[in-house]
Amino acid sequence: MPPADASADAGTAPVADIGTDTSPGAGENRTDTLVGLGQDNEDTLDLRLPDELLALIEDERTGSLAARARDDGMAPPAFGVSPADDLLDRVADWGPTTTPAGVFHLVPVRVERDLPLVSRWMNDPAVAAFWNLAGPPSITEEHLRAQFTADGRSVPCLGMLEGTPMSYWEIYRADLDPLARHYPARPHDTGIHVLTGGLADRGRGLGSALLRAVADLVLDRRSACARVVAEPDLRNIPSIAAFLGAGFRFSAEVDLPAKRAALMVRDRSLRHLL
Repeated sequence: MPPADASADAGTAPVADIGTDTSPGAGENRTDTLVGLGQDNEDTLDLRLPDELLALIEDERTGSLAARARDDGMAPPAFGVSPADDLLDRVADWGPTTTPAGVFHLVPVRVERDLPLVSRWMNDPAVAAFWNLAGPPSITEEHLRAQFTADGRSVPCLGMLEGTPMSYWEIYRADLDPLARHYPARPHDTGIHVLTGGLADRGRGLGSALLRAVADLVLDRRSACARVVAEPDLRNIPSIAAFLGAGFRFSAEVDLPAKRAALMVRDRSLRHLL
């Protein structure tokens, strides 16, 4: 996922890492578009989600559509492999978490439902310059389905903040990804990529806050995972700063097929110190 700078000012535009291949190999083809740094606070928020979102979560948890299709001998549902089949300890079941900006929840993408929204985000000039997925919805659809038709090592998600979709995430098994060829991967290393969708959600200081929240979710829900990793472009100073603000440390410079990257690592053993 080769990065480049969308702007030198993290407060006014997203910061992105991109590649050119749209196959599931996250280390070579994903984009990190980060918003600005977040500010920590001690506010406690009430975890109340809209009924519609709770119903969606339950549907994803049970994988009822996928199971029904298998039982009937039908083709897999339009959105691809059930989230219950992933290799990431069921991202669909991770549940909500509190952030300084509100209640945040990762909800696995459904292509037939979410394609218009994700495709619109990919056609935003600030995102398109780095994800390289601008164009008709079929381009984004191919990118999403490549993950669903793989073996569950990468799960595309909508980031829901206070019940509203505002970001796109890919949670992936870095140890099973082409990225593992370029650094000393450990079993169950988990990678993250992110872009912020709407212009109104950029420049609000959400980057570090959401990155920290998602990294904490990974470490809380995946007991076998000792590290969360990311690989922003080495030139992408605002992106690296956001990861540092989220408790990641700079580990090394790595040469990936489409970029020279900063390997960022959040260690389980150091999570309460950084």
